[in-house]
Amino acid sequence: MTTQNFFSTQNAVQTPADIRAAAMQNPGFGSVFSANMAKARYTAADGWHDGQIAAYAPLSIPPSALVFHYAQEIFEGLKVYSLEDGGISLFRPEANASRFAKSAERLAMPPLPVEVFLESVQKLALTDKDWIPKERGSSLYLRPVMFATQAVLGVKPATEYSYFVLACPVGDYFKDSNSGISLWVSENFSRAGIGGTGEAKCGGNYAASLAAQAEAQRQGCDQVVFLDSRDKTWVEELGGMNIFFVFKDGTIQTPPLGGTILPGVTRDSLLKLAASLGIEARQEQYSIEQWEADARSGKLVEAFACGTAAVITPIRHVKRATSEFSIGDAKAGKVTLQLKNALLDIQRGAAEDTFGWVKRLA
Repeated sequence: MTTQNFFSTQNAVQTPADIRAAAMQNPGFGSVFSANMAKARYTAADGWHDGQIAAYAPLSIPPSALVFHYAQEIFEGLKVYSLEDGGISLFRPEANASRFAKSAERLAMPPLPVEVFLESVQKLALTDKDWIPKERGSSLYLRPVMFATQAVLGVKPATEYSYFVLACPVGDYFKDSNSGISLWVSENFSRAGIGGTGEAKCGGNYAASLAAQAEAQRQGCDQVVFLDSRDKTWVEELGGMNIFFVFKDGTIQTPPLGGTILPGVTRDSLLKLAASLGIEARQEQYSIEQWEADARSGKLVEAFACGTAAVITPIRHVKRATSEFSIGDAKAGKVTLQLKNALLDIQRGAAEDTFGWVKRLA
C-alpha cells in the first residue's frame, strides 16, 4: 500500500452555492453535512485500500457485520478552521491520528497509518472548503470513523473494516457557550473502569454514558459528570468532555490520565497553553466532596469543561442527590475566558502559533 495520493478525488461532487448557503445558515451542531466524505476499506489480504473522496451517501452494510454484534467501532473528532487571512487550517491533526491508532489497538482493530488519516482529513477539507464557516467560534467539524464489516458471527476480531470521514459545518456545541452549563453528579453509573476502554474513543463508552445523561436531564442539568468506578469519590470527566478546576490562587487542576479518562487533545493543549501563560497547572485527583467544599468556601472560583466539540465551556452549577452548589458567580470566569480566547486565537491564526499546532492547508 502506498500512502502518497491514497485518496482519489475523481468521484467528488460539488453542491450548488445557493443550496450550500441555505444549509449553512443555521447548522447547529452535527445535523448538516458537506457534499463529500472520505472512505477506505481494509481486508486482511489487501490491507488498507480503495481510498477515495466521494459524495456523502448512505452505506450498505450486511446485518451480520460484526460491528452490530460486538461493537468494534472507534471514532475521532477534529476541526477545520477559517483563518483571519482567508486561509484554512487543521489543529493538531497528528494528535488525533495517533489517538485513533491507539483506540484501534485497544479494540483489536488494524491501526490506520497516521499518514493515511492525515491525507483523508486534509483532502476532504480542501475538497469541501466552501463548507467551512468563517465566524469566530464556528468551524468544519470532521468525524473519522472505523468499524468492523466482516459478515460473520463469532466473538473475535474482524478481518474486514470500513473507514470514513464526515464533515459538517458547526457553531457552538452549547447554545450560549459562555453562559455556563449545569452538571449532575452520577453516583449510580460509571463511564469506565480500570483495564477497560476509558482511554479509547469508542462508541461503547458514549453509549454507556447515555443513561446517566438522561438522568442528568431529568434533574434539570445539561450534562453528567462521572466519578471513578471503584470508590465513587474522584471526579473523572463528563460524558464527552474533560474537566478543569480554577482556584482562587490562580492555579488550575485537572484529573490525571490513568486509563479511565480520554486523553483529550484540547485538554493537552490547555495544559501546555496554561504553562506558556504563566498559569500553574496540575494533574491531580480531586474528590467530589472537596469540590463541593472548595466551591462553598470560595477556594474554587471557576470550573470548565473542554473538548474539540465544546471547546471551553464554563460550569456554573453542580447538583448531587443530596446537595447542590454553584461555582464562583455562576458565569464564565477570568481564567476560563483567558484560556478560551488564547486557544481560539491560535486556531484562527490571530495569534502566533509557538507550539506548531496549526497545520495550514490553504
